[in-house]
Amino acid sequence: MSAYIIETIQRGILETLEMTFCASLLAYIFGLPIGVALYATAKGRLLENRLVQLVLGTLVNICRSLPFLILLVLLIPFTRLVTGSSIGTVASIVPLTVGAIPIVARMVESSLCEVQPGIIEAASAMGASPIYIILHFILPEATPSLLLGAAINIATVLGYSAMAGVIGGGGLGAIALQYGYYRYQKDVLWTTVAILVIMVMLIQEIGGLIAKKVRK
Repeated sequence: MSAYIIETIQRGILETLEMTFCASLLAYIFGLPIGVALYATAKGRLLENRLVQLVLGTLVNICRSLPFLILLVLLIPFTRLVTGSSIGTVASIVPLTVGAIPIVARMVESSLCEVQPGIIEAASAMGASPIYIILHFILPEATPSLLLGAAINIATVLGYSAMAGVIGGGGLGAIALQYGYYRYQKDVLWTTVAILVIMVMLIQEIGGLIAKKVRK
């Protein structure tokens, strides 16, 4: 590979990391409260509310059911409104965030459901309010599971970021498409694939190690 291609791949790695971690952070800012609400308003939970559970659950399920490539296209007008453009690294963060929010919400809900009911009953017996129980008992108890879920979600967003290259997004996905597919440079294609696989493995391994440390 030429020096130009190597430099392009290096830039693509940085762009991929930027898209992945910015989108993951924004997805958790919005998805974590939704996941907590889905958990807390379910039947038999602290803030049981069938209407809220139905509305939130339906919206999350609809968003999760949309293939990400279709979501990319549907969100082009919204992305252009938010960022002023529908192509590039910054623009790709918008659909990546929207696509990750329902995944984060369901992952958070699943993690909170793993908390032992006895902890909640003990906190309630002490006179703690539902919000206090969620913030000071349930979330801390579910932290290891939440961290494992975060690693999985970040890896998922990383995979989504590669697809963003189809509509002009930056990163390794765009490089694989432009050079590996359109220009038949197979060495570039396989190099970008290998880098993406390594990045996913590293994210999951680091997430697992952090979760184990927190659990101890």
